[in-house]
Amino acid sequence: MRTLITTAFISVDGVVEAPGGEAGYRNAGWTFKEVEFLPEAFEIKGREQEESTAMLMGRVSYEAFAPVWPDMADFAHYKALPKYVVSTTLTDDRLVSNWGDTTILRSLDEVAALKETSGGPIIVHGSATLNQALSDAGLIDRYHLLVFPLLLGAGKRLFSATDKDTQKLKLVEHEVYANGLQKQVFDVVR
Repeated sequence: MRTLITTAFISVDGVVEAPGGEAGYRNAGWTFKEVEFLPEAFEIKGREQEESTAMLMGRVSYEAFAPVWPDMADFAHYKALPKYVVSTTLTDDRLVSNWGDTTILRSLDEVAALKETSGGPIIVHGSATLNQALSDAGLIDRYHLLVFPLLLGAGKRLFSATDKDTQKLKLVEHEVYANGLQKQVFDVVR
């Protein structure tokens, strides 16, 4: 079974929305303007590219990343990886042609089937709504969180507010950096 890893920039109060500066959000750009950049704090991002063998994302994140990431040197490894977009509305004619193979999955059952295939880790970037659904369905195996020392208030949350059974996590890696950023890597305990 393949490992499904969610990676996120997240505020202490759980906000993941608009870390890069998307319009329409009061605190947009918080990852770049609110905390001093320290390269060592982002080492995990390079490791994720080296270790992942596929990308999974929701439609909204795909539509945000697809026009930009294919030509960015920082994300060169991702270009060759197979990509999977979970969407009931996206059509093949809306997929970009310069970002490698992309497959549209129509349900969480198809995500579960993907996890049963051979291959290495599948990484999920962005995709707050999808992450909530994946978590609620018990499909996430690991969380890579870079926790920013900020309280942002409004915004999309990584974790759902669904009333569900407790989901236990095991801290497998952590580090605190001089700028207050925290790396927290959790495995989901089954």
